[in-house]
This record gives sequence, C-alpha cells and structure tokens, in this order.
Amino acid sequence: MGNESLQALTLGQILDRTVAAYGDRDALVYVDRDFRLTYGEFAEVVDRLAKGLMAMGVKKGEKVAVWATNIPYWVALQFATAKIGAVLLTVNTNYKTAELAYLLEQSDTETLFIIDGYQDTDYIQTVYELIPELKTEERGKMISGRFPHLKRVCFLGQEKHRGMYSMPEILALAPMTTDDQYAARQAELDVHDVVNMQYTSGTTGFPKGVMLTHYNIGNNGWWIGENQRFSEKDRMCLPVPLFHCFGCVLGVLAAVTHGTAMVILEKFDPVQVMASVEQERCTALYGVPTMFIAVLEHRLFDKFDFSSLRTGIMAGSPCPVPVMRQVIERMHMNEITICYGLTENSPVMTQTLPDDDLRRRTETVGRAMPRIEVKIVDPETGEKLPAGQQGEVCCRGYSVMKGYYKMPEATQKAIDDEGWLHSGDLGVLDEDGYLAITGRHKDMIIRGGENIYPREIEEFLFGMEGIMDVQVVGVPSKKYGEEVGAFIIRKEGTDINEGDVKDFCRGQIARYKIPKYVAFVDSFPLTASGKVQKYKLQEQSVDLFPAANAK
Repeated sequence: MGNESLQALTLGQILDRTVAAYGDRDALVYVDRDFRLTYGEFAEVVDRLAKGLMAMGVKKGEKVAVWATNIPYWVALQFATAKIGAVLLTVNTNYKTAELAYLLEQSDTETLFIIDGYQDTDYIQTVYELIPELKTEERGKMISGRFPHLKRVCFLGQEKHRGMYSMPEILALAPMTTDDQYAARQAELDVHDVVNMQYTSGTTGFPKGVMLTHYNIGNNGWWIGENQRFSEKDRMCLPVPLFHCFGCVLGVLAAVTHGTAMVILEKFDPVQVMASVEQERCTALYGVPTMFIAVLEHRLFDKFDFSSLRTGIMAGSPCPVPVMRQVIERMHMNEITICYGLTENSPVMTQTLPDDDLRRRTETVGRAMPRIEVKIVDPETGEKLPAGQQGEVCCRGYSVMKGYYKMPEATQKAIDDEGWLHSGDLGVLDEDGYLAITGRHKDMIIRGGENIYPREIEEFLFGMEGIMDVQVVGVPSKKYGEEVGAFIIRKEGTDINEGDVKDFCRGQIARYKIPKYVAFVDSFPLTASGKVQKYKLQEQSVDLFPAANAK
C-alpha cells in the first residue's frame, strides 16, 4: 500500500496474502522451547483450527474467549477465529474468579479457551468453580445456569479435562468441515465486522468490552509496521502480553502485514529477552519502559549481543528520557519508535518515526498516524485549543472502535457526535503536530488550587543519581486536598533517602511541586501489560502517609 491508503482486507485475507508472498519465511519462533513455524506452516495450523471450530459449531459473530499466556496456539486462534467470522475475546491473564465471571456474563461468550493456570491462579479449578456443569453434563451440550450463552470450554493443550475439548480433539474435527464450507464462511465476512473484543482495565467503574473490526486493527497494524520500516527481513522480539493491543496489534498484526518473523516470549523475563534477541538476531524489540529498564539494569546485560537491533516500540506508559537515550545508545535501537493510543482506537493514534530527531523521539509521542486526525480540546468546554496549550487528547479516523459491547451510554460518552474519540489523557500539540502527553486528567494533582502534573515531576526526578524508576501520585490531605507523593525504586547499591530527594528538588522546581511524601519501594503494582497502576499507589499512600490526613 502507498499514498496513505487503507486496505479493505479481513485478517484472514491479510494472512493469506503474506503466505503467498513469504510462505517459506519464519512466522513464529519460541527460543525457550525450540519451536519454529514458517508462514506456510502457521497458515496450515490456522486453517485446521478454524475448520475444527466450525465443526464444533462456532458460528459467525460468536465470541471465543482466550484466557492464556503467549503460547503458540494463542496466535493461531487470533487468525482462526478471524477466518470464520468469530470474535476473539482476549482475557487478562491476571484475572481472578470474579473478574472472569463478569467478563463471561457481560460479553455473552459462547466458547472459552484456557491453559492450566498462571502465577498463583489455577485456571482449570477456577472454571470448574464457575461452571460446575462441566463435570456433569455431556460435552458440547452443556447448559450453564450462570452463563446461559456459554456452550463449550476448550483446553489449549494435549491433556484431557472433564467436559472440555483438548486441542488434538479440536484439530481432529477439521475434516468434518469441507473446503467449500470453509470458503463459503469466509465469503460471508465484511471488513467492518467486529473481530476482536478487549476489556479495558476498569480502573474506574466496570470494565468495558471494546469492539474492534478487521478494518480497525488490520490497518493500524499495517501503519505501525510501516513506521518501523518493517519487511520480510525483520525479526521482532515480542515479550508483551498478546491479550493486550500492544501484543496482538502492534506486535502480531504489524508483523503479519509485512511478513516479519515473530520471536515470542510466553511471559516477560529479561534474560529470555536478551537470549532471544541474540540467538535470533532480532532487529526489533517491543516493551513498556519498565521492561526496558529491567533489561538495561540486569547484571548480565553486558554478556549479550544487541548489535542486530534496529527498531522497535516503547509504549504503554510515558518513557523516561534517560531510559530512551540508553536504549538508543546501549541497545543499538537507533530507529526505536514511541507509540501512543488507547484500546478504543485500535490502539495507536500517534507514532514517532526513525527520522525524527532525538528530542522528538524522547520528549514526544510523535505525530498523527496516516488517516487519523488528532486535536487538543478544553476538557471542560470541548473547544479546540491552539498549538502549545494543554488539554484533552482526541482523535478521529478509521481506527475508532465500533463501540463498547452492550454499553451505548458509555460509547456515546467516549465518542462525540462528530466522531471524535475522547482519550481522557492530557497533552500538548506543537506547531509541527508533535504530541507530548502530560498526564491523565484524573492523574492531575490539585494542591490548594494549584494544578500539578505528575509527569513533569517524574521527568525531573529521573535526573537524580540513584533513582532507577519513579511514580508520582496525589496523596489525600485534609489541609490542601492533595499533596505530592513520590514512590521511588532505588538503583542497586545506592542508599538515597527522603532528605536527598527533597534537597535535589529545592531551588529546581516550584516548592508546591516538591514531593511532600517519599516512599522507597522494590516494585510498582503493574497491570499484566506492564502499565503502572497509579490508583493502587494512591491507595497505598493512605496507609504509608497517615500524617497527611492528620493535618
């Protein structure tokens, strides 16, 4: 594609096109288990799985939920469901019983795929607790009292579990679907059909199911890859979760649209990342800032060869400038890009380019993607603001979601009458269209009437020797409403204290911006996709700093 055009292809057609052009090239690689499939081999797995799903009775428009880590079958499911018109529902691997129950109920899911578990959660036991009928009713004819839409549960592995279909059984059903039936199902599909549903993190209110179409995420994936100059010669190391847009759109779809190899990690581990990059000579690496920091700070960093790296994406949360400089200088990622967006926008609305100068690639999140408009509005009035003024970031274009599943009022609140999606993030556009994110509207600290933006203080504190990572939040205060609180992870071998932090700030930033409270921690609470959960830090601050409420 050229001239900033958009492609009217389903995800299945995108895969078929890539297979025709690059069928002999690597598609999926897992270094930790010596697993490797070419695009041609991967497509065969996808087609068998798709036919198996059809034979099981999965219909167009049905939801197929996948609750699993980044295993190979996850990627196959992404395309198998797309090829038969089903909607892939991505489930956060950190979910517990109540969260899974809410998702299954709210989404009307018909089919659920699971693995055995993740971290301290036993997925099999959780599912049996929620769906006891699995153990007593005939497989394929189950009727769940709690989840009336749910028809079938499948296990993403070889083992058999009571009431569940195993992967060998599903693949063995493939011959029951003829080539003609399979082709006829694909012919029914439209690029504007919903193909993916992802639930927002739900830090405010109940999680909402974001409905994304082939047209939304197929085109977004294409342009994300174009902006990294991807080709069939590139090899992407992907350690971010597939259930999040970062994994399944910025990662998988940017790669598949360009014939790029995907070197996937089942879960993030800094040593596995370094080993994968070196062994597979990866040219691109993805991650949130906390992941890059973990790699850069690892004691084995100097033992690995990063010279093959060229590009990649850092996204998910604001990138500290010193970290970006180290990634460019020490990891050879001279063409690394930063993406910004939200799930409701498929997700990327802006991206830096390899040709952008270092300042723009460290201090902004780039310019609007092709065929996407971005503007800044006054959060109170909705009026468009001129360059240089801070306000809410909004976008409009092909990438805006179809809506929230069964939540018309929430959809109407997010997308205005003119089609603009309101992000809830604060930012500033410069004269050349480069966007700088200054924080979330709800993250803004208001201390005695003064507006304080945590991002500004975080960037300043990153310049202090001894600080590895920092997050700034508002601490409730009876006197001022809120005070500034800083949660700091020290660099190994340093012993900086609260007084050192305040001394570093004095005379450098306004007094009301200097952290009143400082806590040193070993880690931050993170979502499964690596985003820092600032609301949890705010909750912790109530117990950590009781003096705040006493004044």
